Amino acid sequence: MRDRELYAKIMGISTPWSVEDVEVDLAGEKVLVKVACKDGPLPCPECGKSCPRYDSRSRSWRHLDTMQFETFLVADVPRVKCEKDGVHQVKVPWAEKGSHFTAMFECLVIDWLKEASIEAVARQLRMTWDQVDGIMARAVQRGKARRAPVRPKVIGVDEKAFKKRHEYVTIVCDALTGDVLHVGDERKAAALEEFYESLSPRQKSGVMGVAMDMWPAYIAATQEHLPNAQIIFDRFHVMKHIGEAVDQVRRVENRELLRLGDRSLVGSKYLFLTNHEDLAPERKRLFKDLKLSSLQVARAYALKETARHLWGYKRLGWARRNWNQWISWARRSRLEPMKRAAATVRDHLDGILNAVVTGVSNAVAEGLNSRIQTVKQRACGFRNRERFKNAIYFHLGGLDLYPSVSS
Repeated sequence: MRDRELYAKIMGISTPWSVEDVEVDLAGEKVLVKVACKDGPLPCPECGKSCPRYDSRSRSWRHLDTMQFETFLVADVPRVKCEKDGVHQVKVPWAEKGSHFTAMFECLVIDWLKEASIEAVARQLRMTWDQVDGIMARAVQRGKARRAPVRPKVIGVDEKAFKKRHEYVTIVCDALTGDVLHVGDERKAAALEEFYESLSPRQKSGVMGVAMDMWPAYIAATQEHLPNAQIIFDRFHVMKHIGEAVDQVRRVENRELLRLGDRSLVGSKYLFLTNHEDLAPERKRLFKDLKLSSLQVARAYALKETARHLWGYKRLGWARRNWNQWISWARRSRLEPMKRAAATVRDHLDGILNAVVTGVSNAVAEGLNSRIQTVKQRACGFRNRERFKNAIYFHLGGLDLYPSVSS
């Protein structure tokens, strides 16, 4: 089999295209596959009508390597003149419009990007950083265009910092499948409203609950656009808020004790923040005397532990009664941080009760946060917000990323 026939078969080149020549540059370690289109009318890429040729433009595409040699496909691509749509370049069967890479090569890069950073892929495939980033951006763009209208029953909303100085993106996910549905700029109401406004009335009516932290901007946006959906304040965020109040009590008391020469609370931070059953045996023994003491932080810890066991109720009435008792206890504790935490719980009690009774949490969104952190670490951080958003969609969007044509 001659080289032209070989490349025509392995690259899937067929009528009206044919491989005219194959050039091998041994010194430059490159293979040039020259492809030509036969004479005659060609279909308009817009309407499909057979049209006369207008002119042609020289184009080239990077293809999969031949052995250790970089391989390029080159062709004079015709343009046709359509009476309806004007002058357009015809479609080629081996690459998508506007790409400088064959579809098979883009598929290879996408597979690599799922395993390694842009920098690593560029280095291994002898590409520039911008070329690899461009393939990722196109993959995300086509994946989002192909995505069928989403109909999530429960969505999770969370924020993620993408660089220092508190610069955030807002992440919306399907709380059941874990797919990222939307990444908005910053953590403002507008970021979430952008997603809500993209939904049809039917899609909005299908959303039964929105799991989030107690961020006022997210609450306001949800109440405005999804008035019939339950707002669910996730257990993780509520308990984190209460835990921070316990730590504030500990820090103030520790400073006071140190002033008196008492080092009882030195190094005890994580003893009070960690769940008792998760402590190592030797840490449990060390902690036993502290939590049973008359220290203020011991009382704060007792409040935290009681709150931790208020999430198992199935009946709304019992859940409300016991959470109100906890709020009353915390407000009488004479511990200012715990009183502030109680006020926060009181102001958000309906959303907390929704989480208790439905059993819905923002665990999927929190899991996504961990996976996004892995993406950030692999890329050594992001300076550009759009590239960070593309990386999230690429790895966590559940998108069909691959080109629609194949060589």
